[in-house]
Amino acid sequence: MKGLSDIRTDYSKATLDINSVEKNPFAQFEKWFKQAIDSQALEPNAMNLATLSENGRPTSRIVLLKGIENAQFVFYTNYQSQKGKELELNPACALNFFWPELERQIRIEGVVSRVSAETSDTYFQSRPRASQIGAWASPQSTLIKERTILEERVVQIEEKYKDLKVLPRPKQWGGYGVTPLEIEFWQGRPNRLHDRIVYTLVDDQWTINRLAP
Repeated sequence: MKGLSDIRTDYSKATLDINSVEKNPFAQFEKWFKQAIDSQALEPNAMNLATLSENGRPTSRIVLLKGIENAQFVFYTNYQSQKGKELELNPACALNFFWPELERQIRIEGVVSRVSAETSDTYFQSRPRASQIGAWASPQSTLIKERTILEERVVQIEEKYKDLKVLPRPKQWGGYGVTPLEIEFWQGRPNRLHDRIVYTLVDDQWTINRLAP
């Protein structure tokens, strides 16, 4: 595509020093996440989730971080979706946050497990009613002929649960927690000499090192 090679940004907003980062990566993440919120980043909890398909091809999509609990990054989805099926076959996954407002990204590699049914129930029933209905109505990642199929299912679900303020959680919908094994914090710097600090879990302890850009 013409002009792509001319798109360049020279990052210069901040630095990242190994001697000043938090000793625990979750504390460092929370510090950066708060700064992303303060910078009015668009959906600062949006993260790319990468998984492996059954044939070994990588797949990715954007999901929303909904909490950090028990040293896990938690998100919710349909267990029967493409990503849900892939995570059942291979729990290894990667997350990536990108906040261009701060010239930062955070890369996370880890393994996933389902959160408890009680945790999924609590979160599902805290969602807006329309989102609850949507979770029931959508056979996520399956082929459908036209949008009217979804619209008809919404009407059916609304009728079925018209007397309930809060819907029960669908059994095929719930949360996953990503337990990180490695977390990298990336700060853009001039001349592409970016700062990269990586935390690696070794024998239940976090080691901290600098990576070349």
